[in-house]
This record gives sequence, structure tokens and C-alpha cells, in this order.
Amino acid sequence: MAKTAIIRPAWTPATIGLMVLGFVVFWPLGLAMLAYILWGDRLDGLKEEFSRTAGMAGHSFGRCGNRSRMHRTGNVAFDDWREEELSRLEEERRKLDEMRSEFDEYMKELRRAKDQKEFDEFMASRQKPSKRAKPPRRGPSAPKTVPDS
Repeated sequence: MAKTAIIRPAWTPATIGLMVLGFVVFWPLGLAMLAYILWGDRLDGLKEEFSRTAGMAGHSFGRCGNRSRMHRTGNVAFDDWREEELSRLEEERRKLDEMRSEFDEYMKELRRAKDQKEFDEFMASRQKPSKRAKPPRRGPSAPKTVPDS
């Protein structure tokens, strides 16, 4: 069906017309059409290669947990070794995640202790009488002290 399409990567009247129209309207469009005419037949291979490599780049062996996407190579010894290494790496990742959570908890406790200390210091400074504070006034009902002679 690709050979019977009107717009295909070949020198057909439709593609030549679109290329000329593209150059008249906006030159990058004409250039893009020229590139499609010259190298468009390679797009199918590029699409397949891109989808294959994009699928591999997004695949993380340690975090995925789904090994069904990993293909066996046919070499049993290598496949066994790879499985053991991946298991070991998953165990290491689990240990690191545990250590990270313990450290986060430790840092949270340190911050809480520091905040508590700063709060206690603040409250203690508020309870101390300041030097600017006036001495308590004696009212008329306060008894006067008479020095002993």
C-alpha cells in the first residue's frame, strides 16, 4: 500500500508540488519535503530502531521488578550469571534504601532536638527579667520598712 500512496518518499508530481509550495510559503517546509523525498524510505527502519532503543533506555533492571521483558540470550551460563548479578544488585539497592530511610529518620530526630533546644532557650530568655524592667512599685497598702535602731 505504501507504493500506491500519493505522498510517498519518491519523485512524484504530488511530492514535487508540495516541495515547491513549501519553498514558496516557508523555506524550511520545502527543505523538509526535499529531505522526505530523498531519505523518507529510511524512516521505517529509523522508527523501528528508535522504538527498540527507546524501550531499552526506559528499562531499569533493578527497579522494574518485571523480568519478563528481558530476553534470554541462549547462553545458559551467561543468563544464570546475569540473574544472580541482578538479584545481588536488587539486594544492595534494598539495603541502601533501608540505610537511607534510617539516615532520614536520624536527621529528622536531630532537627527535632535542635528545634526543641532553641525553643527552650527562647522560653528561658522570656522568663528572665530584663535589665530595663522597672522595679515593682509599692502601693499605698504596702507596709513600709523601718530600720531598726
